[in-house]
Amino acid sequence: MQRIAQFMKVSRAQFAADWTFAEPNPYDEIVLPHRGTAGSAGYDFYSPLDFTLEPGQFIKIPTGIRARIDEGWVLTIYPRSGQGFKYRLQLYNSVGVIDSDYFNAANEGHIQIKIVNANSEGKVLTVRRGEAFAQGVFLPYGITTDDAASAVRTGGFGSTDRR
Repeated sequence: MQRIAQFMKVSRAQFAADWTFAEPNPYDEIVLPHRGTAGSAGYDFYSPLDFTLEPGQFIKIPTGIRARIDEGWVLTIYPRSGQGFKYRLQLYNSVGVIDSDYFNAANEGHIQIKIVNANSEGKVLTVRRGEAFAQGVFLPYGITTDDAASAVRTGGFGSTDRR
């Protein structure tokens, strides 16, 4: 296995700026993502709060996590397999893509995960604080032979398509 990344917390100030919930800020209890077994590809992301989603409801969760990723790699975010299967839990944008240069964005590369309970069977999903709800998988990627990208990221969502 190649060691190509490292998870760490965003600063206390950045997390506070992104925390929009009535519950007290849980910065000190944030758990860094980790794999459950040596054979796991996914790094589990843990919820910093209790939440319940009725079918059709969604929530944006500030994880308090950022990832330093080597060039040539990307972190992809998915729902945990069991929750996806049982509740049709989905990421709101289907797959999260965390680029290596997101780490240096103005928001410190704060990974926020927006999920939706998309089931049509009336199942209500409840996730408790500290429970895994998403997983991240690191993947290598390539570029075209004529690629000439030279811009430097400054922002977060949608900042890489500006010319």
